[in-house]
Amino acid sequence: MRKTNTRIAAVSGAVVLSLVLGACGGDSGGNGGGGTSGTVAFDAGSKGVVNASDKKGGTLKFASSDDFDSTDPGNTYYAFGNNFIRLYARMLMTYASKPGTDGAKPVPDLAEAPGVPSDSSKTWTYKLKKGIKYEDGAEVKAKDIKYAVARTFDRGVLRSGPSYFKSLLAADGYEGPYKDKNLDNFKGVETPDDYTVVFKLKDSFAEFNELVMFSGQTAPVPADKDTGEQYALHPLSTGPYMWEGNYKPKQGGALVRNPNWDQATDPNRKQLPDRIEVAAGVNAEELDNQLLSGDVQVELAGTGLQEAARQRVLGDPALKANADNPYAGFHWLVPISTKVIPNVDCRLAIIYAADRDAMWRAYGGDVGGEMSTSIQPPIIPGRQANDLFKIGQGYKGDEAKAKESLAKCGQPNGFSTTMIFRSDRPKEKAVAEAVEQSLAKVGIKLTLKGYPQGSYTTDQLGSPNFMANEKVGLGTYGWAADWPSGYGYLQALTDGKAIQPSGNTNAPELNDDQINKWWNDVVKIDSAAEREKIYNQIDRRALELGAYLPNVYAKSLLYRPANLTNVYFHAGFGMYDYANLGVS
Repeated sequence: MRKTNTRIAAVSGAVVLSLVLGACGGDSGGNGGGGTSGTVAFDAGSKGVVNASDKKGGTLKFASSDDFDSTDPGNTYYAFGNNFIRLYARMLMTYASKPGTDGAKPVPDLAEAPGVPSDSSKTWTYKLKKGIKYEDGAEVKAKDIKYAVARTFDRGVLRSGPSYFKSLLAADGYEGPYKDKNLDNFKGVETPDDYTVVFKLKDSFAEFNELVMFSGQTAPVPADKDTGEQYALHPLSTGPYMWEGNYKPKQGGALVRNPNWDQATDPNRKQLPDRIEVAAGVNAEELDNQLLSGDVQVELAGTGLQEAARQRVLGDPALKANADNPYAGFHWLVPISTKVIPNVDCRLAIIYAADRDAMWRAYGGDVGGEMSTSIQPPIIPGRQANDLFKIGQGYKGDEAKAKESLAKCGQPNGFSTTMIFRSDRPKEKAVAEAVEQSLAKVGIKLTLKGYPQGSYTTDQLGSPNFMANEKVGLGTYGWAADWPSGYGYLQALTDGKAIQPSGNTNAPELNDDQINKWWNDVVKIDSAAEREKIYNQIDRRALELGAYLPNVYAKSLLYRPANLTNVYFHAGFGMYDYANLGVS
């Protein structure tokens, strides 16, 4: 085995807090079932558990090329953030800790059982398990979950997280506890006793258990411990680990065992390592080198190896045996602003001119995924491909159709705009460069600008004011389902109600009357098959309006060092399951 205790504290300027603790806490638990791969082999982690072990001890090391959007469970939206927070935050429901498609199903976490709907699914009731404690020994109560949900209504403080609760709960006019400390004024959640949480919705919503599952926004927060934006530095733990001191943005931090976590109440998580370290700001190529040497066990963002390491791994059978190449459930796509580029034909010109082959190769060709035809990836139940735009290996763009669209939009000689990307992600930079070169052939001039992962989806691509002020017409983006349905994938990308002043997921600011009507109507339909028909109509219309340039249904080349245990690809998060890993 490779060494597990080599340094990471000063890799590329990243800082990690350091203090080695002895093992303590409850017994280790199972991962909730699923297959176990007896042989370490290429792609074995996509099919089952590799290096299964209940061995306690050691230090598990994560590293990232930039940082979290937030370590506050109520304020994170990156898939890797929602995956990682499960180490220290428990929610009403969570993803099952299982390989395969079972991992994408909702299971109780703080709740005793899934929520019970009533009033035509406009009311959902959850009963809490008793005796679950915070890291300080206090018991979790229903009022703490009500307060956690209330926090999400203030987008000025919690700018990055999802906005589903604000959109769906019957609490119009409520602005959050930082503006109104009287929680009785928040009517969207009721707590008739210490162990009952009742959600009151404006309309019927059949997928509420799935909504509650995917996000950390029901992780309890005691009102007297909330410090607003500063809460992210040390969110109070209910999970197997707790923060040692404070997390340091852009640098890192460490998790240690939470002595008040009880394995008997939590079948979805293990508590194996003594310590978990996170280093932020590690150069992406250097991070790959650390992974291949075993000095780092996990690339936090879960997006896979960069080009040099990818070629090295695929060319070396010994290294390749420690790699997985699953379909990640992400769609790497390019939003096109309907505000900065208001004419639909100008937007379609971008789509027709784009070199899809070069964009596909930027993600690694076959090992990086499949060229996309729809916004929803194939993993979404009921999703349909479509033939709106010509694609295929070798497709370099259609200059004639692009110029025809430019003439229709009154810009026969082209136009200029800005395209942004995450500067710490080399694949996204390569995509932006490919788009720039192909659009230049029809007179569309792009100015490329890179921004860090930690702020990109909140303050740049996720900020309508920034997009307008900086004249940003396009950006690189990746999206995985919040939960595996058309609603869980598409609503945040296409519904006018999803547009937010920060942390905006509907980056094109698509606010189409027909699409909005479909979203208003679809939540009232009981039949999943009928809902899927409408989701596909929304998908197609968003493409017809030129709001998104499809790119790649992602496959990730993930590397699992030989000293990493309990490794398996998790379908819900599109990466390894972080809540069950260990080190040997």
